[in-house]
Amino acid sequence: MIDATPPRRLDTPFLESASLRRLLAVLNPPSGAGETRIVGGAVRNALLGLPVQEIDCATVLTPEIVTERATRAGFTVVPTGVKFGTVTVVVDGHAYEVTTLRRDVATDGRWAEVVFGTDWAVDAARRDLTVNALYCDPDGTLHDPLGGLDDVLHHRVRFIGDPEQRIREDHLRALRFYRFHAQYGEGALDEAGFRTTIRLRAGLARLSRERIRQELLKLLVARRAVPTIETLAETGILSDLVGVPDLGSFARLVAVEAVAGIAPAPVRRLAALAVRLGEDAARLAADLRLSRAEEAVLEACARFSPGFVGDHGRRAARRIRHAAGEHYENVCLVAWARSRAEPHEPSWDAALRVPETAPLPPFPLRGADIVARGVPPGPAVGEAMARAEAAWIASDFTLDRDELLARVGRER
Repeated sequence: MIDATPPRRLDTPFLESASLRRLLAVLNPPSGAGETRIVGGAVRNALLGLPVQEIDCATVLTPEIVTERATRAGFTVVPTGVKFGTVTVVVDGHAYEVTTLRRDVATDGRWAEVVFGTDWAVDAARRDLTVNALYCDPDGTLHDPLGGLDDVLHHRVRFIGDPEQRIREDHLRALRFYRFHAQYGEGALDEAGFRTTIRLRAGLARLSRERIRQELLKLLVARRAVPTIETLAETGILSDLVGVPDLGSFARLVAVEAVAGIAPAPVRRLAALAVRLGEDAARLAADLRLSRAEEAVLEACARFSPGFVGDHGRRAARRIRHAAGEHYENVCLVAWARSRAEPHEPSWDAALRVPETAPLPPFPLRGADIVARGVPPGPAVGEAMARAEAAWIASDFTLDRDELLARVGRER
């Protein structure tokens, strides 16, 4: 098959990486080309002038030959997906996924049964989106079997071939379509792909929740997350994934983060989008198989943000800071978004900066101090400590050790 566009040469710093050059020298003949190419995201991002974070390779070599050559060269090889043709090769501390060219012989909407091959066009045709079907030789020569180069340069995201066939092969591709549009697309979604994702939306229920989680969290922090999430809500797909969404709070949070100069965080954005109550946090944590740390962010936002919306003055902010601990920034930003205040609102910005402008002193009492006052060891000490801490918080954290101990003495 002849490339759809004439080959171009990619001029990008990642091709000068010493570890990548060592790997490609091992996996290619002395000419430096022909058997192994860089594929997918690294090529796409380099064309767009975006950071290249991961470099994947495609090869005509079988996983066994890749493993043998890499091991002989002294590289570490991890058999991450040998069944599907993938091994991870670690060179000088840098990990590269190397996958054998393949074609699907059977699919069930979740996983594919593949056979290995040597045909680059066949390998490209089994991929999901045209922007992910670009290859690059070690010398920078581009290979574009399916017109992906033109789509990349014009910020179009579309399925390879028939959208229905691509999605039925793996229903996660429906979400990837939205995620890639949010990150790389401009304008309206590709109409054929859009209509097909709606028609086949029920297929998402067949996927593992871990795979859904991965795509959804990436989508939430994509460049054009707000309009894409709004479109996803219109399709009904978003409510299938997270319940009833709060699109306004989500959009305001994105705006607040931008104005405050705070990097987007996917779980914080999920909290603004879909968490009002503790029950929401527990449900999403279970449905999306979130980690305990991620669930804790949702729980903190559900617990503390509602009250914060009503009172975000300095004193209230310090109380929330004490109660929310490490989750304060997330809680404050979600509350700001829920308050409907402008992203430039000075009072909310002041609340956000409270940890720096009005830091909390450490609680001045220890259990031993309470015992020394004659409180018998056991539950009574904990109760006295709790009362003392409540008084300390009510004083805006101003009561010192002696004042607190005096209160303990009066209460006995």
